[in-house]
Parts: sequence; C-alpha cells; structure tokens
Amino acid sequence: MTDGSNAILVRRRRREQTAGPGAPQRDRGKRALAAVAAVFTLAQLALVRPVLGLGWDEIVYVSQVTPHTPAAFFSAPRSRGVSLLVAPVASWSASVPLLRVYLALVSGLALYLALRAWRGLFPTRVLVVGGALFASLWVTLFYGPQAMPNYWVAVGALICVGCFLRARQERSVRVALWGVAAGAALMAWMRPTDAVYVTVPLLVLALARRHRRLLLVLLAGLAAGAVQWVIEAYVGHGGLGERLSEASRIQGGLGWHIAVDDQLRSLGGRGLCRPCTGPMPNPLVVVWWFVLPALAGLGLLVAARARRLGRTLVPLACAATAALPYLFMIGYAAPRFLTPTYALLAIPVADALWHLVKAPGGKWRPVAATLVALGLAGHLAAQLAVLDGAVSRNTESRRDWGRTADALHRLGVRPPCLLTGHESIPIGYYTGCSSGATSGNNENTTAGAILRTADRLPVAHLAPAGGTPPRYARTWPVHRISDLDVRVAPRQRRDGAVAAEVRDRVTGNAERAHETDGSTQRATGRQK
Repeated sequence: MTDGSNAILVRRRRREQTAGPGAPQRDRGKRALAAVAAVFTLAQLALVRPVLGLGWDEIVYVSQVTPHTPAAFFSAPRSRGVSLLVAPVASWSASVPLLRVYLALVSGLALYLALRAWRGLFPTRVLVVGGALFASLWVTLFYGPQAMPNYWVAVGALICVGCFLRARQERSVRVALWGVAAGAALMAWMRPTDAVYVTVPLLVLALARRHRRLLLVLLAGLAAGAVQWVIEAYVGHGGLGERLSEASRIQGGLGWHIAVDDQLRSLGGRGLCRPCTGPMPNPLVVVWWFVLPALAGLGLLVAARARRLGRTLVPLACAATAALPYLFMIGYAAPRFLTPTYALLAIPVADALWHLVKAPGGKWRPVAATLVALGLAGHLAAQLAVLDGAVSRNTESRRDWGRTADALHRLGVRPPCLLTGHESIPIGYYTGCSSGATSGNNENTTAGAILRTADRLPVAHLAPAGGTPPRYARTWPVHRISDLDVRVAPRQRRDGAVAAEVRDRVTGNAERAHETDGSTQRATGRQK
C-alpha cells in the first residue's frame, strides 16, 4: 500500500515538474496566437465575402475534382495540391460560398499552426505581431479563402523554417522533424519549384553543418510533396525536363528579367500584371514595400546584438531565395507570388518593431510607441483600401462571366457544349461547357476536332468585339454579348449529323431485320 502511495506521489510530482511554473504563460501564448488566427478567419469572411465567384485559376484547380463541370486544361506549371485541398467540398458540392467558408476556416487553422512552429524561438508578443502583420496584408486576406496555392506555400514555409530552427536547437524533438517534413511536403504539394527556392538555404545549412538527419527529413518532405508532379511529368509531358521546359515557356521563358517595377505596379490590387503597363500606384500604397527590407535589416542587427543571429538570418535568407525568381527571372508579376516572402519576413520585422518601441528610454519611449502605432495604422488603412478595390473589381468581373454564360444559354449553348477563344476557360466553367484552344498556353485541341464536336454538340467561339475569328468559325453566325463577339456553330451542322446518324441507324436496323427475315424463312423451309 505504501509503495502504491509513493508511486502516485512520484507521478504527481513529475506532472507538476512537466507543467512547470511557465505553463499558464504558455497557455496564454497559445490563446494569443489562436486569437490572431481567429481574427484572420473572420476578416476573410467579412471583407472578401463568401459570395465572391471563382476566378480563372481557381476554376482550373476546382474543375479537376468537381463532377458538376468538365475539367479545364491543366498546364505544365500547375500542381494538384490545390485540387486536393478543395476536394473535401468541391467533390460533392457546387456551392462557392461553402467552399469559401471552408477555405477561410482551414487557412486560419493553418496560420495558427505555422505561428506555433516558432514558439521558443521568439517571444509570443513578436509572433503575435508578426502573424498580424502577415495576416493583415491585402494579398493574404484576398487569397486566403481562394483556391490558390501561394498562401499555402507561405504557410508551409513558416512551418518548415520554424521547425528546422527548432530541430537544430533541440536535437531530440521529434515533433520538430515531423514539422520540417510536413512544411516541405505542403510547399512541394502546392508549387514544387517554389518549395525548392524556399528551402535552398536550409539544404545548404544542413549540408554545411552536417545535420544528416535533418537533411534527410527535409529531402523526404520535398520528395513526398513533389512525387505526384514528377510522375505526371513522365506520364503526360514526356519527362521531367520537358515539363520544366514547357513550364518555363508558359511563364515567358525563365531568365534575367527585372520584375521589381512590375511587382510595384501590382501592389495596387491587380491580380495579374501581364503585360505590366500603366502608372505606379499611390505612394501611400507602396511605401510599406520599401520599409519592409529596412525593418528586416534592423531585425537582423537586433538579433546579432542579442546573440541569436541564426534564428533571424535563416528566415531572411529563405525569404530572399523565395523572392528571387519573381523579382529577377520572369517578365511579369502577380502580388501573390511574393506571399511566402512576406510570411518569412513578418517575424523578423515584428522583432524590429518591438525593438523600436522598447529600446528608447525615458520620455522617448512613448514617442517611439506612438510613431510605430501611427505607422501601423496607416499601413492597415492602405491595405484595407486596396483589398476593398480588389474585391469589388473581381466580384464584378466574375459576375460578368456569369451574365455571359446566361446569354450563351439563351443562344442555345447549353451543356454538354464546347467554348473556344477569348476567356473560354472561365466562361466555359460558368456556362457548364468544356473549353478548348488551338494555340497558346492552354492548347489542347485542333480545328478539326472542334468542327467534329460541332457536328454533335453546341460549340461557340468567343472573341473581343471586332476581333478576327479563326478560320473554322468565320462563317458561323455572330452575336454581340457585352464586349464579346460570340460565334455559334449553326444547328444545321448538328441537325445534319443527327439526321445522318438516324439514317444510318434506320438503314442498319432495316438491313438486320431483312437478314433476320431471310434467316427465318430459310429455317422454316428446312423444317417443312
């Protein structure tokens, strides 16, 4: 009995030691990070709104797993990660609001897990501010509830880099190793090439310091995420090199292209800047982009003085390599391309902001805190203004696709059907049609195949008003829908094809009936 009581007391003491005096503080830290993620989720639902229709790229990803519309052409640069992400909803429901709510909830949960990966590396207050800075960017709020890969690459980068640093700091922590693998796999699952760029500093560091187990775990995570993309390269593209080459061609040819000014132009709320012309946005909209590297540099100095250089230098190095191809290797821009860079910069920048607030002594500290608060308030106001404009423009453009689809239905273009030409992928999705292209980045058919389809199904070609149609559609009747010239294949083609098919069937049935009658008569004669 005494031994049993002693054992109970020993177990209780161990639990108390495990909990420790810092347990309430750790719980408060978790709640603070959870609050940031919850506010982020609610902000997506309130500011972006679930009624926002699907965009062009979203349609490509969602159409791969939904049974409600034909699958759109899936080009070489794309990966199946987003399609698998939306499959739990899109595979059985066509509701876009339901999909938006699901993605907002999952993206909020992912942000919470990503920030938790950095606990123990930075104080909770730094993680809270860093998470809030990243979550309040218009590009993060806008793309969080959308079926797009860039936010998820950013989350995977935060998890992978944070767990990598924790694994180096605490070699015995298995959870950190699992986090490295999971973060790398998530990035490669969404965009394999982005995953490689993000992890280059981690691979170099693991090799230089001979962290073999960490290196193997990181490589295993990358391989697990990219294996499907690589297999698909050999099955459908003729090999890995051919798929990479085709992806480069679609992106305009990877090489030396300075796209810094293009990225600046896109900060005003443009989803895709290709070609990237037009004026620069208001300076108040882009000023944060110039302040960001300065604060990152200050965070590096703060870390050096505090003798914790590694945990700041590594995410900054990963942020730089993640940004490299999108600033200097492609000839166009989209603000979402730099989402992983912003995520990795957020925590060192938050560390620098806390330093600016706390470093001054005496009467200067309230002044510094006030200036930082005013700067952050102005930054937030600018981000929300850009977000509002982006949501309004995209809502209207996607409704316009829906109105065009309704007009096509009135012209007799109903599923099953085929659309070709200008914006055939998004308008085809809203119409319920397949989409085809005889040239360009989404080439997936030929003129002959389109004409053969027109013999069986409704087919329409879309072109900007006044544009020159392709040869196969020049004789088709033209209709004006908004700013589009819509040429619909004449019904005579289908009616003639159907009549010929009916004649063939009737003729075939008559011949078979005649043969049957003849056989019956011969058999009767033999019986007699």
